Parts: sequence; structure tokens; C-alpha cells
Amino acid sequence: MSEITHFGLLILIVAAIVALAVLLNKVSERVPIPAPAIFLLAAAITVHFWPSVGRQVSVLDVERVAVVALVLILFDGGMRVGSRRFRAAAIPITVLGVFGTFATAGLVALAGRYLFDFSWIAAGILGAALAPTDPAVMFSVLGKREVAGRTGTILEGESGVNDPAGIALMIGMIEYATHLDATFWIVVREFVLEMSIGLVVGMAGAWLVLASLRRIHLANPALYPLRSLAAAGVIYGAAAVLHGSGFLAVFVAGILIGDAVYPGRDDVERFHTSLASLAEVVVFIGLGLTVHKVNLEPLWTDALLIALLLAFLARPLGIAAFLAPLHLRRGERVFVMWSGLKGAVPILLAAFALLEGVPGSARIYGIVFVVVAFSVIFQGGTVPLVARRLGIPMRIVHRGEA
Repeated sequence: MSEITHFGLLILIVAAIVALAVLLNKVSERVPIPAPAIFLLAAAITVHFWPSVGRQVSVLDVERVAVVALVLILFDGGMRVGSRRFRAAAIPITVLGVFGTFATAGLVALAGRYLFDFSWIAAGILGAALAPTDPAVMFSVLGKREVAGRTGTILEGESGVNDPAGIALMIGMIEYATHLDATFWIVVREFVLEMSIGLVVGMAGAWLVLASLRRIHLANPALYPLRSLAAAGVIYGAAAVLHGSGFLAVFVAGILIGDAVYPGRDDVERFHTSLASLAEVVVFIGLGLTVHKVNLEPLWTDALLIALLLAFLARPLGIAAFLAPLHLRRGERVFVMWSGLKGAVPILLAAFALLEGVPGSARIYGIVFVVVAFSVIFQGGTVPLVARRLGIPMRIVHRGEA
């Protein structure tokens, strides 16, 4: 096969996957199975019948793709929230996103240690991997609907904050696990460093981006979305090079840019929403294509029990105390507890641990696959029904509307 034919085949496969993903998103609006679940299961089935496909994708590939995808998802998620909505619920978003993540991770770690025979370090890594929620999965589950009022803002904002918090926690745990002379202080130090630098870089980056958008007018309007995409990459890269959380930086920048007025705003928003949707597809396909790298057969029982514990105990108990002071109805509190959907971030965090050679990481990677599949299929599939039963108001939205 000539090079041009081989490359043409590659383009054909990639384009066909993207086209199928778009069609599946349409299908997911009519059936109670979220689109991410379809991508995940389709990729896993493909590898089962055609193992050669999976051999072309490594865990390192998935980790790198997940990083890029999460940058796109968080930047878009920040713009969805915007500074006005964030200010209205800043305290609960921050408390749930940081302390709720810690509490959930701690409860999962305790379960991993005492119920599933993990070492303390492996249990802590499992907790850190499974604590964050996923904004892209929530958006996909809701489709064109948006949870109205403060409840929706809290859910979206929490998922944006707890992703960087979970990643910073995981980085600290991996440092702790891979350095024999390290103490738990290294986890605290790494977390504070990552989050503080990411916050500063995100705020500074947003200021520079807005100044550029407003003062430097481009001759071709089609370049405005590309400029904002490049800006998101620069903000992430600058924070990461400074040993901060690039993920928090792009989320903060997205929030500060979200409500601003600048040329081509509607096109920029639609462009980033499309990219975030594509990024979500790629991450779930990547996880499905690499699941064969660990043996799931001995993990199924433990993984399903962990998924149930996380959904019905760890997540609700981990955030219940932080929801109590908020002026939310009981149904709204229950909905926030139930809607902690898992997605790209647990995949990324499990890949971090596996690539660093942390003891027990292969088992963790397999468990993450099952938990994420359970979350998007079972929890995600029931979110609209639960919202209706709890009287959670929703509205139809279109990006780019005023």
C-alpha cells in the first residue's frame, strides 16, 4: 500500500468515526442511553472483535489525548458558566469543588482499603481518580436542556473546579507513591502550588485574551475562534510550565471570558462547544480502545461494588455536609448528589498512575473503566428522569443566544 493510500485510509477511518459520533449524538436524544456510553462500549466491542485496532493505541496516547480534550472541555465549560452565574454561586461551587472532592476521595479510599484490600497509597490514588465529576458528560446527558437556576450553576461550576482539584490531588498522590522518602506533606504542597498558580495564570490569561479580542480586529471573522483556541492552549501551557494547574487556568479564563462582549462572540462559543463535544467523543473512544490492556474478568465484581458505593454512599455523603447550609430544596440537594457523573478525568488520572508505574495501577485502570461505564450508562441514563421526579426545572437552550 502506497503512503498516499495508507494516509487516505487513515483519514477515511477518522472522518467516519467523527460522522458516526455526530449521528450517535442525535440518536442519544431519542434513547435513554447517553452518547458517551455508546462511544465507550462501541470502542470496547471493536477491540474485542478486532484486537489489532487496540494495539495501535497506547495508554500514553490516551493520556495525551485526554489532556488536550480536557483543556477544550474545561475552557468551554467555563464559558458556559460565565462570570455572572459563577458569582451567584461562587462559594458553593468552590466548597463543593475542593472540599467535596477531598471528602469523596477520602470515602472511596477508606472503602478501597478496608473493603477491597488496597494498600493505603493505592486506595488514595483510587479515591483521587474517582472523585472528580465530568462537565462534558453532564452536558451530553442533558442535550439541549439546561438545569435552570442555581442548581445548574452549582453542578456545572463544581464539575469545572473539581477536575483541576482532583488532578492536583492525584499528582500529589503519585509523588507520594513514587518517592520512598516522601511524607503526606508533599500531597498538600503539590495541591496548593498547582491550584494557586493555575488561578493566577487563568486570571492573567483572561485579561490578556480579552484585551486582544477587543483591541486587535482581524480581517477574516473566521479567525476569531482559532485565536481563542490558541489562547486556551497558551494559558494551559503557561500554567503547566510554571508547575501550576493548567486545567484550573483554562477553566478560570473561560469563566472570565464567558460573559464578555467582543467581536465574533457567538461564533467563538459555537466553535468551542463543537470542539468540546468532539473531545468528549475522542476520550471515550480512547478508553474503550485501551481497556483490553488490563484483565477485567477478575475486577468486575469489585468494580461494580465500588461504582455502587460511589453513587449511593461516597458521593452523597461526601458533599451532604457542604450542601446543608445552601438554600436549596431537598429535591435539588438530592439531584446534585446523584448527578456526579464520571468521565474523561478519571480516565486521565488512571492513565497517570498507570504510566508512572504505581503499584496496583493496572487494577485501578480497569476499575475506572467499569465505574465510568456504570456512571454514564446507569446514572447518566436516569438523570432526566430523576430531574422530572424531583421537580428540577430545565429549559431548552441554544448556544449563542443572548
